[in-house]
Amino acid sequence: MNDFIIPATVFAGIYFILKNFTDFLLKRKIIKAGHFDKAGILEQRVSSETVENQEANKYPSLKWGLVAFFAGIGFIFIDHMTPSGNSEDVYRNFMQNSVLPFGIELVSISFGFIVYFLIVNFSKKK
Repeated sequence: MNDFIIPATVFAGIYFILKNFTDFLLKRKIIKAGHFDKAGILEQRVSSETVENQEANKYPSLKWGLVAFFAGIGFIFIDHMTPSGNSEDVYRNFMQNSVLPFGIELVSISFGFIVYFLIVNFSKKK
């Protein structure tokens, strides 16, 4: 598995660095040519989507606090579900050969996002 992860990570890193650099060069060339409206970076008017995004991201610390809280709850739940025995092999087998811990963690993190979504929606209605 490590034979795949390391080259994939290096490739992705090189790709994103090159993509950002070439986008910068392209935008600079567009601005030098005098086409400010096509560059998409010097807009002076505020669109309705921008206002909605600012309203939706009104509580960023609440969002990540809830996600971290529910991730911690997921880890605690996983720890209580692991087989308790004197054998270290039973514990290792449960953690390595099962996808249940990953499922529990993903569900608890998504539950944190759902709780954040509900809090923001109820605060908009008031």
